[in-house]
Amino acid sequence: MIAHPTINSIRVLVPGTGTRFRCGGLNVALQTARLLGRLRPTQVVTYRAREREHPWLEDLLAQETTPGAALWVVSWGFDVPGLLAKLRGRPVVYQAHSSGYGFDLPPGVPVVAVSRNTLGYWGDRAPRNPLFLVPNALEPQWLARGARPGAVDHGSARRPIDVLVQQRKSSPYVLERLVPALRGQGLTVEVQSGWVEDLVELFNSASVYLYDSAEYWRGRGVSEGFGLPPLEALACGCVLFSSFNHALADTLTPGVTAHQIGQGSLQNDLSRIAAAVATPEPWRPQPSVLESLLIEVSEERWLDHWERTLEQLEQLQAQNALGLDPAAALRSPSTRRLRWEQRLDRLRGKVADRLPGWPNRRKP
Repeated sequence: MIAHPTINSIRVLVPGTGTRFRCGGLNVALQTARLLGRLRPTQVVTYRAREREHPWLEDLLAQETTPGAALWVVSWGFDVPGLLAKLRGRPVVYQAHSSGYGFDLPPGVPVVAVSRNTLGYWGDRAPRNPLFLVPNALEPQWLARGARPGAVDHGSARRPIDVLVQQRKSSPYVLERLVPALRGQGLTVEVQSGWVEDLVELFNSASVYLYDSAEYWRGRGVSEGFGLPPLEALACGCVLFSSFNHALADTLTPGVTAHQIGQGSLQNDLSRIAAAVATPEPWRPQPSVLESLLIEVSEERWLDHWERTLEQLEQLQAQNALGLDPAAALRSPSTRRLRWEQRLDRLRGKVADRLPGWPNRRKP
């Protein structure tokens, strides 16, 4: 058996934890730090805003020589290339949420993807980097308090909100056409835009939840990294009408766990949503199907995935395959080089077909 070093501590990098950084990405990063703390000693480290509660990146880099003993976790979109440059020579992993930012990764830097969509992106863009899959997890409150049939079952009672929409990420179609049309049919539609103290209670109060993020992400040029709100809605017993872009296709199945929003015509949406409000049960996923889905995004399953990932990262470190030695790291040729070599091979093949004596110089 190969002896290998142990990852004794972990540092999760975030720009800051104040209100100006509040978003889903920050929530996931803080949840990552909280849960990893159950596996290894873990710190949240900031790099844009100094905070008394957390260490400052530049201070730690100045105090410690490379490679250091900690494993660093970076995740913040466009900041990733700069952070990786600062952490060069130290054990680091990229927890990849959205894809499409356009940067490349240094050879050997592991990717921990939160969805199969993102895994496939980096499996194409960085096929020689170590790749792992650890889907995001719902916070326990959604599983414990969600009023779905078979759990905290309030599914048979009429809910005060017929249709719930969260303004952020919603398409102009939903906000400007569908919502007014639903209200015109006499349905109670809540468009949530501000801070809500208890989101679980809000979702428990809604019969139908609409989530249409495809245009939001397409306009920004990056992908839906995971899509927790649809799963939160399902955990609360809502009938889900959703887009199926990017990572949403990982967890949602049309006609089984969710129904397509914007399916062909406005009238089609109106009739289906009204029917789901009137009689939700036929539109909900089967309880056994839903529970299987929710188990896969539980924090317990997340911990299992990360424990195995950390063990494999330790083995990579023992094999000098964690990117600390660029000369030892496998790398894939650039797309330009691959296309050029394939064109050259095709040209050689055509010449060889026309001139049987032409030497075949293709690489074995």
